[in-house]
Amino acid sequence: MSKLLSVLIAALFATVSVASFAADAPKADAPKAEKKEEKKEEKKADEKKAEEKKVEKKVEKKVEKKEVKKEVKKADEKKAEEKKEEKKEEKKADDKKPAAK
Repeated sequence: MSKLLSVLIAALFATVSVASFAADAPKADAPKAEKKEEKKEEKKADEKKAEEKKVEKKVEKKVEKKEVKKEVKKADEKKAEEKKEEKKEEKKADDKKPAAK
């Protein structure tokens, strides 16, 4: 019985020793983990760039809308100015005509 107990204790000691050495040894998964981490970082960087592009597009659209509004406003002002000039010319033409009575 004591021999069996000795063998069991020796086997237990060997198992614990091997497990502790295996835990201290560098993992083969370490390079894989690093690659996964790099991919995650690349994805985050790509997502950030995509988000920045979206923001830039929104800003550009807003700027374009403002420019279009300015152009429309200028065109409207120009039309109003032309109408005023036409009215002045009509008034001058009416003033030049003698009143027929």
